[in-house]
This record gives sequence, C-alpha cells and structure tokens, in this order.
Amino acid sequence: MKHIDAVTRTELEAAAFRRLLEHLRQRTDVQNIDLMNLAGFCRNCLSNWLKDAADERGVSLSKDESRTYVYGMPYEEWKERHQREATATQLKAFEESKPSH
Repeated sequence: MKHIDAVTRTELEAAAFRRLLEHLRQRTDVQNIDLMNLAGFCRNCLSNWLKDAADERGVSLSKDESRTYVYGMPYEEWKERHQREATATQLKAFEESKPSH
C-alpha cells in the first residue's frame, strides 16, 4: 500500500482479518474442505497461522484457544453444529488439490 505507515497498515490488516473471521462465522454452510479445495486454506489453517504468529512473538496461545478465536466457539462445538461428512467428490477434489496446500 502506498504511503501508509506501518502502524496504520497493521491496523487495516487486522480489521480485514477480523472481518474475514466474522464472514466465515456467518457462512457455516461453507465447509472447511470446500475452502481447502477452492482456496488452499480453511478455518483450521487460519487458527494455525494465528498460533504460529503468537509463538513467534512469545505469546501464550494454545491450539484450542486459537481455534476458538477463529471459529467463534470451541472447535468441537462448531464441528457438532455445522460440519457435515465430506462427500466422495469433495474428498477426491481434496486429494487432487493437496499438492497446492
């Protein structure tokens, strides 16, 4: 971004990330496997990246805490409420796209 200081850039990026999370929390119909097949990342990836960033900065954040932050609820609860069994088509697409993940 041109002529934007580092602090403002970080604030804008953080706002965009929070908006992405809110969007994904609202779109529970979009399964993680669909995200992986289409974009090469999913909600779990986002939570792992958040934990990696925390680890790099010496911030204590567990895997469960990062997933709860991304999902807006404990991961097991999200899975129970929203995750469907992957179809054969979804699994085939995942295997075919795996090298790009």
